[in-house]
Amino acid sequence: MSDPIRLKAAEIADALADGSLTSVDVTQAHLDRIADVDDRLGAFLHVDAEGALATAADVDARRAAGETLPTLAGVPVAVKDLINTVGQPTTAGSRILEGWVPPYDATVVSRLRAAGLPILGKTNLDEFAMGSSNEHSAYKPARNPWDTERIPGGSSGGSAAAVAGYEAPLALGTDTGGSIRQPGAMTGIVGVKPTYGGVSRYGVIAMASSLDQVGPMARSVLDAALLHEVLAGHDPLDSTSLDAPVPSVVDAARRGDVAGLRVGVVKELGGEGFQPGVQQRFDETVELLAQAGAEVVEVSCPSFEHGIAAYYLVMPSEVSSNLARFDAMRYGLRITPDGQLPSAEQVMAASRDAGFGDEVKRRIILGTYALSSGYYDAYYGSAQKVRTLVARDFAAAFEQVDVLVSPTAPTTAWRLGEKSDDPLAMYLEDVATIPANLAGVPGLSLPVGLAGDTGLPVGVQVLAPAQADDRLYNVGAALERLVDAPVLSDIDAGAAR
Repeated sequence: MSDPIRLKAAEIADALADGSLTSVDVTQAHLDRIADVDDRLGAFLHVDAEGALATAADVDARRAAGETLPTLAGVPVAVKDLINTVGQPTTAGSRILEGWVPPYDATVVSRLRAAGLPILGKTNLDEFAMGSSNEHSAYKPARNPWDTERIPGGSSGGSAAAVAGYEAPLALGTDTGGSIRQPGAMTGIVGVKPTYGGVSRYGVIAMASSLDQVGPMARSVLDAALLHEVLAGHDPLDSTSLDAPVPSVVDAARRGDVAGLRVGVVKELGGEGFQPGVQQRFDETVELLAQAGAEVVEVSCPSFEHGIAAYYLVMPSEVSSNLARFDAMRYGLRITPDGQLPSAEQVMAASRDAGFGDEVKRRIILGTYALSSGYYDAYYGSAQKVRTLVARDFAAAFEQVDVLVSPTAPTTAWRLGEKSDDPLAMYLEDVATIPANLAGVPGLSLPVGLAGDTGLPVGVQVLAPAQADDRLYNVGAALERLVDAPVLSDIDAGAAR
């Protein structure tokens, strides 16, 4: 039997089912891996070895007793530290929630527990999911296993690094403007943003409520589909949850046939501004789709060019509203300023100053301004109109084609600190992923090889109509077979770059 940490989740599930591996052995192997390499990767903020092994032992006992278990029972998973977990801290990567342990599980965590997946721990992220590099974590940066001097993408950088670095076969991320897909591309793994409302957000700390979506991160399209199936489905606790059947994502991931499929290449998401090595790999991927029998056409979505501008008004506005709850009155960090009998407002100001990082403050200020009297219609209202135009462009495009494709990100992973002094340059990294969040449509990123100019992973993004998530997995599985994308053979290879 191969080293358990090198197996994909579906392979681990098969080995558990046939008795060639136990969940305790698999879980311990991943915990050992975390102990060996996470000081270099910074992927985890908290590791729950005791809880993970207890779940694994329970799964092994139930399987030995002849109980029929869910497909992924016993396969370990990591959870982004934006998602509530009973018994484990949930900090959102922020000092303002340092040490906070939620009194309830998020719905997605409840579903992981019901399906028997041992939860290895909580992964690193940009503070409150605000960032594209995981450098904005209040605790430490996460690092890219391909080159530990480079960023893993963000905000779900810890989950991406954990999966790419063989610390976990599966992980949960959240995607507000590309925060699953972009780190997936940067680290050479599969990342999926489901249709908005397709996976419950109950118990997930809100950044921008109309944009946030939980999704799977894995090393194969089938693995992502298997985890997606566990997470998806209506949740009455979430008012934005879709009360609709879950698409057959696992069947689609096993099918992988693009013959006769109409594939649209988005004119506005490529060319100028995209790194040559990224564009080259994307063009090669499109040619492979054509050779496999897909009908490839160019599609224009002119409103996408304004997507970033609209997003960086809508998102900070919702951030301003959502983060108002962190007021030092009920839970979280409380700083009492010097002097006698400070007012509630003074305590609140001191606590927020100490507890929030620079990027969070920047977005709160921008959002508060956009929502202020006299500016609401000019900024937030105008951004919502652009959002409608983006949704209309998607609708028009999907009348012509079955799926859309583009590079996931315009560049490969950059060096730590390289863009820290230029927030706009970092915001532009989300140019290809933001439109899907504005419109609520699903997207998948998968690795398609290395950029010739950097030797780092490149991702291609597949987009589908709302509630047609199965199309993502069908195309993704087909591409996975067509593209010989390398995987990281060992963390030491990345550390030595």
